[in-house]
Amino acid sequence: MSEDGDALGQLAIGFLAISLIAVGGGIAVVPEMNRLVVDVHGWMTDARFAQLFALAQAAPGPNVLVVGLIGWHVAGLTGMLVAILAMTGPAGLLAYGFSRLRSRLAGAAWLRTMEKGLVPVAVGLIFSSGIILAQAAAVNGLALAVTVGSTLFVWRSNRSPLWVLAGGAALGALFL
Repeated sequence: MSEDGDALGQLAIGFLAISLIAVGGGIAVVPEMNRLVVDVHGWMTDARFAQLFALAQAAPGPNVLVVGLIGWHVAGLTGMLVAILAMTGPAGLLAYGFSRLRSRLAGAAWLRTMEKGLVPVAVGLIFSSGIILAQAAAVNGLALAVTVGSTLFVWRSNRSPLWVLAGGAALGALFL
């Protein structure tokens, strides 16, 4: 098998496994995506991963767009398609199956308890994603300051998070 074939297989297996633990959505498994593509396979640096993540977040659409960008970076168009299908296919089938099961079990006390128990799991996974991305952005002082300032602005302000995106775009234009 060629190197591209190896990479495609590794993309498929890696994102298929990640999709099965994506409680809270794609954003919740960003640390595992980072570990897979940076630490395990060495396909990119932390900084490149953070750049692709930022690009995916700036684009309209679901958070899982970063998977397509990672696949593209690793193996071009085929890599993008493999990564997206591996990430969305199993999770989509599980979500469909669970929604059908949930409608049959509506009102069951144990189901409500389980759903409430998954909330802190999802919050924890999303929080860990923020830490991984902040570490990648902390390569220099300005990036760290922008990350902290953006976080505080979104957390403590009632203003739209779009102001943070606009500010980031302006800073990016100034420092490119």
